[in-house]
Amino acid sequence: MLPERERPAAPARAAAGDAADAVTELYRGHALGLMRLALVMVGDRGTAEDVVQDAFAGLYKRWPRLRDRDKALTYVRSAVLNGSRTALRRRRRPLRAVHAPAVWSAEAAAMVGEERREVMDALHRLPGRQREALVLRFFADLSVEEIAAAMGVSTGTVKSTTSRALAALGRILEEGQ
Repeated sequence: MLPERERPAAPARAAAGDAADAVTELYRGHALGLMRLALVMVGDRGTAEDVVQDAFAGLYKRWPRLRDRDKALTYVRSAVLNGSRTALRRRRRPLRAVHAPAVWSAEAAAMVGEERREVMDALHRLPGRQREALVLRFFADLSVEEIAAAMGVSTGTVKSTTSRALAALGRILEEGQ
């Protein structure tokens, strides 16, 4: 499967055509990656699904007024980030770490699972913007330019935020050892 940024956002025929077809095509090509993004951001599958669904519903409503339909993916990605921020602000309960299914031996899976939990817990201790920058860079595998567009900041801000976030993440992980 191609990384999200290598697949076309929506073909030219859909950009000029029916909103339902265009949004459906965009959904089919990018929903899974956006779901992973939301899941890492909010730490809860149900909330992540709601965030992604709301982002696509918003795109569908806005489609007739969307000026640059080639940037529909950027719009949806930003909506997922904003929805994740809103969900985190509303949350009253602590975050649950995202766990991957075991694929190795029981011992290896336990070790990897524990390390993953530690990283996810540390990631959720970062300030929101730093967490977003790392999630977009290393989980969504976006370029600096794509992260800047999604976060609504300059590329320089993305670079400095990512650098600070990695340093802070390292400090948090060292404290835990």
